[in-house]
Amino acid sequence: MRVLVVDDERGLTRTLQRGLAAEGFAVDCAHDGESGLSLATHGDYDAIVLDIMLPRLNGYDVVAALRKRSVWTPVIMLSAKDGEYDVADALDLGADDYLTKPFSFVVLVARLRALVRRPAEARPAVLSVGALELDPSTRSVTRGGELVALTTREVALLEYLMRHASRVVGKLELLDHVWDGDGEDPNVVEVYVGYLRRKLGRDTVMTVRGAGYRVVG
Repeated sequence: MRVLVVDDERGLTRTLQRGLAAEGFAVDCAHDGESGLSLATHGDYDAIVLDIMLPRLNGYDVVAALRKRSVWTPVIMLSAKDGEYDVADALDLGADDYLTKPFSFVVLVARLRALVRRPAEARPAVLSVGALELDPSTRSVTRGGELVALTTREVALLEYLMRHASRVVGKLELLDHVWDGDGEDPNVVEVYVGYLRRKLGRDTVMTVRGAGYRVVG
């Protein structure tokens, strides 16, 4: 298994390189974001271990650039920060996992192996269905290139529909995942679908009678 480690702490990268090599990994290292991005873009890696605080280009920008270039190599982000928003930002931009420094080497190895076992698939950071685009990291929505102002709940509903655009999504499923199923009247789904249609166009969300909804963009 070939792994790229991108971190400006040279002592840490040397330690990881030795430790991962002992576990059977082939390891390349980079010590700044630009070098890491170049290697990750052109190298054939099974996984990337990427620090957030890097010179020349930070880890957030590196993973966002990789996903924009349709490079879907699994990424584990490393950071001394442990705030929930730091984790959310990393995952929204396209990272697959997150470890806070100091971390367990045993856990890192286990997570690398778990990531590589997953089937490779395209996971665009920006969702796109027809003329619709939704960026989960900024919660911004455009249709035909024009920005559309949506409420937090409207964005959550649209995001869930777009993530499951290949199928019809039932009303109860939407209640569970968008409203947490906390005793809401099922009719609230119809109300919010109506809001989306008014703001994005009546042809944006299709009703499949007796089954649910499907976003068509």
